Amino acid sequence: MIGGVAMGQMTDPDRIWNEAADRLKAEIGDGPFSSYIAPSAVRVDAQGNLILVTPTAYARDWVRQNALRRMNELWLGLDGLSRRLDVRCRAECGSILPSSAREVPRLNSISIAAAPAAPVAPAFAPSADSARAVRAAGLQDRLTFETFVEGHGNAFALAIAKQVASWADGHFNPVFFCGPYGYGKTHLLNAIAWEAQRLRPDAKVIYLTAERFLSTFVRAMQDRATAAFKESLRSADMLLIDDVQFVGGKASTQEELLNTLTSLIEDGKRIVLSADRAPVALTDIEPRLRSHLAAGLTCPVEAADRTLKVSVAQSRLRALAKLGVVSGEARPEVLEHMVDRTPGSMRELEGAVNTLAAVAGARMATLTVEEVQTLLGTQMRGGPERRITVDEIQKTVAEHFNLKQADLLSERRTRAIARPRQIAMYLCKQHTTRSYPDIGRRFGGRDHTTVLHGVRKIEEMLSQDEQIARDVEALTRKLRG
Repeated sequence: MIGGVAMGQMTDPDRIWNEAADRLKAEIGDGPFSSYIAPSAVRVDAQGNLILVTPTAYARDWVRQNALRRMNELWLGLDGLSRRLDVRCRAECGSILPSSAREVPRLNSISIAAAPAAPVAPAFAPSADSARAVRAAGLQDRLTFETFVEGHGNAFALAIAKQVASWADGHFNPVFFCGPYGYGKTHLLNAIAWEAQRLRPDAKVIYLTAERFLSTFVRAMQDRATAAFKESLRSADMLLIDDVQFVGGKASTQEELLNTLTSLIEDGKRIVLSADRAPVALTDIEPRLRSHLAAGLTCPVEAADRTLKVSVAQSRLRALAKLGVVSGEARPEVLEHMVDRTPGSMRELEGAVNTLAAVAGARMATLTVEEVQTLLGTQMRGGPERRITVDEIQKTVAEHFNLKQADLLSERRTRAIARPRQIAMYLCKQHTTRSYPDIGRRFGGRDHTTVLHGVRKIEEMLSQDEQIARDVEALTRKLRG
């Protein structure tokens, strides 16, 4: 019974939708529900047919393929009139729904207006004025789609970025890129802005870091110029904000950002954001803003695997070769050595490549691994390379995961201990010269195959699990001192 009405005897679409959507959310999870179902609405046309209206054609196709059948099962179990739902995107419904059609309120979702289909301009260089306007927004010339290196961990994010940049209809709004620092989020936002401005030189494309949004807003309040600040952002055709996590804890800035996003979404403008975590993990951001950030498409940019890092190093060397800094390409084993010596972010890897290029110059193509070690010496570590011990790694990992060092050496196999133990083994292999059998002995007398399995498991998870990648990155920084 719901409010005195038995299941299967309700007729009000509002109540039926509330109940059916609640059940569907529990079944498919918060992520898919927030991305595809919450931004949609149920409408009743002049003939009494029920239509789930999605904001985009992409969302319509996802619902049709993954959720419509179950949605109808839930609906029919509640609806006393045994009606069925169809699904259409908002662009399809303009001509079939009269102005008197009744829209059912949605559950805890924002109102996403359909973005007007913008004609895609022919491919030509932006005008001087628009190019200057984009540069003034703080973009970097070299961060374009042409210089972005695609790999397993970022292929989906790159595809979404290109779709957004093309002004094509059927996009999610907002699009939210998330992932560890230094793996390409800023590059993607820069590339989107450059390409979007190239295709539509007349459009107003604004790129800001969250820190700049904050400082500009504070200055506007101090100068009593908040109206001009709001107008400058809310007149944008596309707004891109990088590193949104930095507005956490800033109540007035969050309120202004929320109002700006709401205004742009209602006007059908494009919004692209990034942060080091998914919206649901931004606990320093108040719930209303967090809900808005999660209402579009959350797109992870995963930590790079070894193959992608080698490709990035190659790409950077080619760029330096065009500038005349180096001549020829480095040997594969040299690049692999550099990647292994630089287990941190892409930015750290590019820094190592720059250092090697400056030291080697014209000798780049003939360098051996041994010569790289001699040439770079301590430069890749910023000083005399400190010897890291197994004991130090165990203590650092235990402290990071709030464990005791004895837990890592124990026979306990609970997930809370087994995964940190594997991370510690991986770090031992990366930062010490110990063999697998030696590492095993130092972890409570374990067999070398156990250590090998643990190391390979972490190597595999680095490109699949964002949290593992962040933990390894943080621990690496701690170990380097």
